[in-house]
Parts: sequence; structure tokens; C-alpha cells
Amino acid sequence: MNIKDIANLAGVSVSTVSKIVNKKDQSISKETRERVLKIVHEYNYTPYSSSINKAASTGIIGVLINSTISADSMLNGIINEAQRKGYSPLILNSCGDLDQELKNMTSLITKQVDGIIWEPVNKESLKNRTHFNSLDIPVVLVGGEGQANSLELPYKLAAYFLTKQLIDKKHTKIACIVGEGQRRNAFIEGYKHALFDSNLKFQESMVLSSLDETINDFIIGGQTTGFISSHLYKSIELYNLAIQSGLKSPKDYSLLSIQNDYDSSLVTDQGTISTVTINNSNFGTYICNVLISSIAGADPIKPYEEQMVLDNTNTLGFPDEGGKPKILVVGSINMDTYLYSPQLPHNGATNFISSFTKHPGGKGFNQAVGTAKLGHRVRLIGCLGSDMESNSIFQDLEKNGVSTIGITRSSDTETGQAYIFVESSGDSMISVLPGANADLSPQKIEQQTGLFSDAKFCLIQTEIPVKTVEKACSIAKNEGLSIILKPSASKIISDTILKQIDYLIPNEDELLELCPQFSSIEQKADFLLSKGVKNVIVTLGKKGCYLKNAEVERFFPASEFAAVDSTGASDAFISALASYLLRGCSLVSAIQIATIAAGFSVSRDGVIHSLADRVTLESYIAKKDPKLLLSSH
Repeated sequence: MNIKDIANLAGVSVSTVSKIVNKKDQSISKETRERVLKIVHEYNYTPYSSSINKAASTGIIGVLINSTISADSMLNGIINEAQRKGYSPLILNSCGDLDQELKNMTSLITKQVDGIIWEPVNKESLKNRTHFNSLDIPVVLVGGEGQANSLELPYKLAAYFLTKQLIDKKHTKIACIVGEGQRRNAFIEGYKHALFDSNLKFQESMVLSSLDETINDFIIGGQTTGFISSHLYKSIELYNLAIQSGLKSPKDYSLLSIQNDYDSSLVTDQGTISTVTINNSNFGTYICNVLISSIAGADPIKPYEEQMVLDNTNTLGFPDEGGKPKILVVGSINMDTYLYSPQLPHNGATNFISSFTKHPGGKGFNQAVGTAKLGHRVRLIGCLGSDMESNSIFQDLEKNGVSTIGITRSSDTETGQAYIFVESSGDSMISVLPGANADLSPQKIEQQTGLFSDAKFCLIQTEIPVKTVEKACSIAKNEGLSIILKPSASKIISDTILKQIDYLIPNEDELLELCPQFSSIEQKADFLLSKGVKNVIVTLGKKGCYLKNAEVERFFPASEFAAVDSTGASDAFISALASYLLRGCSLVSAIQIATIAAGFSVSRDGVIHSLADRVTLESYIAKKDPKLLLSSH
């Protein structure tokens, strides 16, 4: 900053500034004098030729930052290394203001610093470097947005490394999540470079700057299978959004992120996401040594190196099979109250309850959780109320890995309720208050048409309005899904629905309601087949089940489990049937496996805790009849 610069800023002549500075300003107005002196003080102006000794060392280095590195460990690295090498760091912050930056520059010059670490406000700032150059003050640029000789943290290398980690795991649909700031451009460049080196096409639409619930549609729809993120907080945001739809990493998507060494509080909060750590403190040390080397006139030191290693692989996996068939469940969601007594209530008698419990339930809920526990990606379309119980149910669905993207809430109706009487023999009877289930309208199903598009099976129950069932069957059939229908709580099912059903699974009582005009189970099954049903499977409780279709008629014995509570046995059966048909089992084998799953269910209280997971079920089958699993994959 010279006298001409001061004159230009003050809007006066050079001679006027000279007179004021040298106190020969008697002829100059008070207002002009004060304006010039204010600028002189702000910009730390002194006659350089008389005040600056270029040969002497002050042992001071200037650190001119622009907010961004002040809050992290990079600045600490600079300070610690400077002090270790015998220098006193003088730190000034431009706070994104060009005028303040120029004032800080002149302040450092007047302090006769030996060298300066400078993080420019922007590219325009660089024109002021002449003030340093004219005095031969060594300068090290930091974060100069790609400017020559500017030192930057290895965000480009980190993005390249993270992208390659996903590519090595066979991911080809990789999205890049970037925040604002200096690392943005470098991070995107590294991502692009990795894609290019692997012959993958870069798509601008895969660079995401903001996140909301629609990101789950990208995952569910298979548009992306993996993410890299420039900031850990962005990764945590994505991770939490995905959980809301029952999506889990690395099962449903992979997620890799940068974390800086100052992100320790975030890591404590989540401790899950696969990251590569950028050590800002080490980089600060390196920057300081580059400046000290320049001050001493020594040879340039080697470029900064950061070893790229994943801190963990918790959220890194192979992509979902891309187009992997999914199961869609359309049905009821209730809060179930279980009432336990020595015998079921009957007319004219008082029945005493020995105990009671409450758990989420409803056939839609049960079947969604049942198929999820057997290892499938599951979506549930249903309707909840806006009461406290709906929140508990929502959490249980997410905890069990069920996508809740198809769940709607009814603002003026409570969540459905079911009251289940269970006697000591295991038999049960159920009374249902539909609640919000009655609000699951055909229009709501129509609005969820996109959820049918990449599923393979659609499981439907008739505890929801019959018109809604009809709409769901129509969409499922148009999308090429196989339909499994449980005719619960319904005396009549229209021919329009029946002709679309691939698997109709009533129990004996439900079959009697549907076909009261026939006496035998065989006649009833024949009647339903004549209406267009492809397969009729009648569950017979302790007697097993009966199958009839155009090629096969067969009874299957029940599995050997002691009955404790029969509630939910049909849901366990249907969940396993759909799961193993989806895995390629023959219908006969799938029914045999489903019968065992139902046996597990009746041997335990309640429904959710009695639904067998895949490991438990297949471990049991492997001991009893391993051939059953040979056709599954």
C-alpha cells in the first residue's frame, strides 16, 4: 500500500496525503484530514522506504486466513509447527471481505513479517499480491481455487479413491454428494477422473448438492447404488433419510465419505459410515514448512502426501443386484392387543384374562416384516392414524427393514386396532377396529403406482376396503406382478378380483365364507379355479394345508411344533411362500418351507417375534430336510 493507493482511496491528491502524513496540513480542511487519516490507519500505511528493513528477520510469519481454516485443526498445525521452528505466527482473518483483506495485508507488511501463508478471499484478491512481491516477502497460497502453486488439501485424490472403492465393488451407478466451499470443485474433479479411468460415463444429474426424502426413490428405483460424499455431515444426513424408508447400508446402498480430523463429534454421534480421514493438522504442518523453506531459500520440499485408507467398511458392499425382485405388500396395519385366558370367550359366560400385551400387527404389517426378516427388500402400502401408536408402528417397520415410503397417515382417524384372544391351547380369535385402514382408498393406491414398477410379488389382504383391493390387483397385474391374496375378513370377493389372483390362500373358515354352496374342500377349490384363480392353497391349521391348481392336487402335513399361539401363522406361511418362490423354489418346495415357517410361528407368543428370520429357518431346514433348499438361490 503506497501513498498513491491511499490518495485514490481517499479521493484526494498525493500531495494532500503527503501533507497530512507529515503534519503540514494547516491549509487542509478538518473533514479531509480525518478522512485521509482514517484510511491511513485502517491500511497501516507508513513510508515503506523508511520503515521496512528488508535484510532483518523479525521471526514473525503472517497467517492471513479467510474464515474457513480458522475453525479446524489446520490452523493449529500451522501454529504448532511455526512455534516449534522458532517463529511467532501473526494471524489475521479476512472473513470473506476484500477490503478487510487488503487492510490485513498492509498490517502484515508493516509488522515486517518474514513470510506469509495466505488463503485468498477469491481470485480477485490475487491482484494484490504485488504488495508482497514488491518487498520480496515469500508467500504460500492455500486453497487458491486451482491457482498455480496454491496448496490444497487432497480432496481430488480422496474423491478418486472413494469412487474407485465403489467401482472395485462392482458399482456402476455412483452419485456424488457435495457441499459448498473450496473442496467442491476438487472433489467433483476426482470423482469424474475415477469414472473416466473406469470407462464410466459422468452424468451431471448424479452430482447432488442438496438432499431430501426423494433420495430414497433413487435408491429404491435402482438409479444409484452407491454414494461418495465430500462432507461427513452430508453423509449422516443421507444415512438418516434412508433409514426413514427402511433402507439400510450396505444392504440397500453403499455410502463412502470424507471425514476431516476435526469431525470427531460427528463420528461419535454415528460411528457407522465408511470414511477416509483427511488430516488437516498434518496439512497445516506441511504448509508451514513450505513457507519456512522458502524464507530460508532452501530447495522446495516434496509435495504433500496423504495415505488414502478407509477407516472402516461398515457401509461399503456390493450393489444390490440391480433390478433385484422386490416384494410389495398392500394391507392393514394395526396395534394388536393380545388377551390371554384359559379359554376363548363364548356366549353367556364371563371370561377372565390372565395377562395382556400390545404389539404392532395387522396382516399387511405382519407379512411385510415376515418377508423382510427372510432377506427381501419389502415395501408396505398402508395407512396409519396420527396418534402416538402410529409412531411406534412406524419405528418397528423401519427397525425390521421395511420401506415405509408407501405409508400414509390419516389426520382424523386413529390407527387400526385388533383385539386378539388367545387360549392356552394356542387357538385364537380376533376382533378388528379398522380405523385408518378404512382410509386406504383406491386413490391412494393410484398415487403409489410407482412402487409396483420393480416388484415381483404383491401380497394383498382383504382387511382393507374391497375397492382398494381391486385397484391394487389391477395395478399389480398391469405391472406383471404375481399376486398372493389372503381373503381375511371378507365374505365376498368379486370375479374381477379372483381372475387376477395367482395364489389365493384362505383358511377353512374363509373358504367356507367364499364358497358356502359346496361341501368338500376339493369342490370349493375347483370353483375358485373356475373363476380364474391360478392356485388355491387352503391352510388347515394342525392338519397342514391343501394345494390345488391345473396340474397338482396335494395335501401337505403340518410341521412338528408345539402350538402356543396360532395368531399370525398364516402371515408366516404367506411370507415364506412368497420369499422362496422369489428365490426360485418350486411351488411344492415353497409350500413345504412355508409350512415349517408357520410351525415356528405357532410355537411362540405373538406374531412379530415369532416370525422366523432366514438364518433360523434355513438352519432348521438344513438339519431336517436339506434338499428343500437346493432349488433356492
